[in-house]
Formats: sequence, structure tokens, C-alpha cells
Amino acid sequence: MRRSSTDESTYHRSPSLDSKDYSLPKGGAFRRYSSLYGGQFGASAGGSFFGFHTNPGPKATKSKYTSPKGNKYVVFYLDLSFIFLLELKRCRMAQNCLHCMKYLMFVFNLLFWLGGCGILGVGIWLAVTQGNFATLSSSFPSLSAANILIATGTIVMIVGFLGCIGAIKENKYLLLSFFILLLIIFLLELIVVTLFFIYTDKIDRYAQQDLKKGLHLYGTEGNIGLTNAWSIIQTDFRCCGVANYTDWFEVYNATRVPDSCCLEFSENCGLHSPGTWWKSPCYDTVKIWLHENLLAVGIFGLCTALVQILGLTFAMTMYCQMAKTDTYYA
Repeated sequence: MRRSSTDESTYHRSPSLDSKDYSLPKGGAFRRYSSLYGGQFGASAGGSFFGFHTNPGPKATKSKYTSPKGNKYVVFYLDLSFIFLLELKRCRMAQNCLHCMKYLMFVFNLLFWLGGCGILGVGIWLAVTQGNFATLSSSFPSLSAANILIATGTIVMIVGFLGCIGAIKENKYLLLSFFILLLIIFLLELIVVTLFFIYTDKIDRYAQQDLKKGLHLYGTEGNIGLTNAWSIIQTDFRCCGVANYTDWFEVYNATRVPDSCCLEFSENCGLHSPGTWWKSPCYDTVKIWLHENLLAVGIFGLCTALVQILGLTFAMTMYCQMAKTDTYYA
């Protein structure tokens, strides 16, 4: 069967290798496509088709190396969304850490405040019931156990209150006040401990002289705290006098000691012979007791320092985080 002319016009046979005419038709659809690449197929200088190098025109170069604008917008949107998600995740983690630290600091300072209340209560109870209890120094009569406990409890309560309110309210000014006050206390403690170890010998001599002066106030009116303190120390530590039991001879101007120095307590037993008295000096006995319990004293000191350092760290971390947040949202 012969194909119609319409079929022949629709389908075109590809040129074979045996064909002598390799030129493409100058008109039709090929002419339209060749104009996009700067010339006709087979006729342009240096050009080729299917497998051979061609010399593309500016439109071909632009379409080959330039991506559509829509794709650019999609890539930019994806990058921006990814950065936003990372930033949001980082902010959430920082916010969770801040909340955790806030409640930890609140609990820490609440315990601190409750401890201060307890210390203050004990100090007030001693001041009311025992007077100036444990006052041994004649140079510093107000340096009694009751007054020390009252002062310590008050300071601890103030510091704990600032930390509690500053943490739960996230008030950076209260946190800064808490940090400064706690830092001052910590530095003062370091200075006192350092000076104590540097001037240990001088402190020993001064303390013994001052305690001997305080013996002359024993049993006198208005010095019930000093009297009770010496009686408790000599009874519990089984000692007598500051450096020797003969220290009491200067107080009574006689061979006599308080009844608390007796091996077996009885009324006016201090008037008996020295064989019935404790012979150990109280100053050295207390020092030996402190050396034997030095580990406990050291652990207590280290725990106190650790608690203060943790408080300083939490306060400054929260303050810096809130300062950054205020700056970010300003």
C-alpha cells in the first residue's frame, strides 16, 4: 500500500549513513529550533548536531547555567526554615536550663533561709534563757555564743531571702545583690582563715592573755555568761584554768579553784587539797580536741565553701542569662 501524502508530510525519514546529502532542510521546524542556538543546523560555522560540538548562542548558555527563580526561592525558604528551627531548638534548650536552674536555686536558698531561721532562733533562746552564754573574752564581752548565733542567723536569712525572691521572680537586680553579698562574705571568710594560719602563734599568746583576764570576772555580778561558760568547759573537758590550775590562785588570792575543777563535784570542793582537782590546762585540752576533730572541722568548712560557691555560680549564671534575654528582646 502506498502512504498518502499526508502521512509522508507527517513522518520524515532520518538520513542514513549511505545517504549522500547530509544537509538538513532549511525550512520547517528545524529552522525554528536552530534559531535558538545562533544558526541553522549544519550550516553554521563550527556547529554540529547530535554528538558533535556546537557553538551555543547566548540564550542556550543562559538556559543551561541559570536556574529558575522559583527554585531559588524554594531553596532560600528551606534554608531559612532550617536555621529558624535550629535557633528555636537552641532557645528552648536554654529556656529549659534556665527554668531548671531557677528552681534549683530557689530550693537551695529556701534551705539556706530556713537554716538561718533556725540559727537565729537558737541564738535568741540562748540570749533569753542563758544571758551572755559562752562569753570568755574580757576584751570583747559582746562576743558571746548567743550574739554570734543571732548575727550569723540574721545574715544567712537576708542572703537566703534575696536568693529566693530573685530566683523565683527572675529579678536580676536581686540576684546581683545576692551575688555581691555572698561574695563579700566568702572573701571575708577567706581573709580570716588566711590570717589565722599566718598569725597562729600571736593569736595563741593573745588568746591566753585575754582568757586569763577573763578569769577575774568569774562569779562576779553581771557576768553570768562567762561564769557558766567556764564551769561547762572545765566540767566537760576535765581541765582547770587557762594554762594551769594555778591561774585561779591569782583570782582568789588563795589556794583555791572553782568547784567545777574538782574530780568529784561537791559544795566548796575547790577549797580542798590540789589532789582532788583536774590538773590539765583548758586551753591546751581544747586545742587537742580540735586537732582530733580536725577532719570534721575541715569537712564542715569545705561544705560551707562549696555551698557558697554553688550559690555564686547559680546567681551569676541566671543573671547573665537574663541579661542576654533582655538584650535580645530589646
